Amino acid sequence: MPDRDVSPLRVSHLLLTRELSQRIREWGKTQGLSISERGRIASQIIDAFFAANPDALATADRIELVRATVREPGDGRATPDDYAWQDDLATLGPIYTLTFVQGLDEGEVLRRFGVAPQDVGPLTDGDVHERLEVTGGRGDLVMVVGLGEWTVAVEKSGWQGVRPERLRELSRDGGQAIAVSRHDYAHHRFAYAADGQVLTSFNPRFPGTREGANPGHLDGHLRELGIDPAADDQIDNHLPTALALVSRISSVMLTPAHLEGPLPGGRITTPLAV
Repeated sequence: MPDRDVSPLRVSHLLLTRELSQRIREWGKTQGLSISERGRIASQIIDAFFAANPDALATADRIELVRATVREPGDGRATPDDYAWQDDLATLGPIYTLTFVQGLDEGEVLRRFGVAPQDVGPLTDGDVHERLEVTGGRGDLVMVVGLGEWTVAVEKSGWQGVRPERLRELSRDGGQAIAVSRHDYAHHRFAYAADGQVLTSFNPRFPGTREGANPGHLDGHLRELGIDPAADDQIDNHLPTALALVSRISSVMLTPAHLEGPLPGGRITTPLAV
């Protein structure tokens, strides 16, 4: 499918200045709403703020984004809507990395992540939160869940899985590894590796700028999601789209139920050679 056949769905969004964002946060606190001091503000809070303060609309600019959507819905394959749940920060939090690994069992994935076999055990959200307090918010725990021929590694407040050297290790000897990393205070990342080589990697918000040994390797999948890989468009629903892209590659559908603990996991202690 040539790029000219892609007709992106364009939507208009408010572009919040730092001052306006701060005003929304302060308003949210007065309303008793749960709102972080930094990072993305939930769309529900933004909508509620403007409903209560319509005059503030005059101080906000607008920006045009592309909303990824499946060109041929109903074929049973994943859509961005299937991963709308990732916006619920209670599930994974504002920082996480999910790494889908083909052909390796849970123990081998943990080993290649650098977890010593004797350190593997069941982990709960409480264990993760306790460890984050010890490390000052730096995630060094990884948990795993098996889904058929794929194993999903879950890092809360961690990003080892999206590192190129980790992806090369996870995918070596003919395997595949696909990582989606969310970081509300830095940059999100999507990366795909096969047989020990990172083929394509990009910020899912701006998929037009791609890196890797074969940057265009997944362009067909992007087109199926209504994204023109040759354009410099900014994607509105970028993280649900990145996860839908993983599912379209792997045929694995991850749900919140899969993430309910305890899950086998451990602390990453073995560094990787770059």
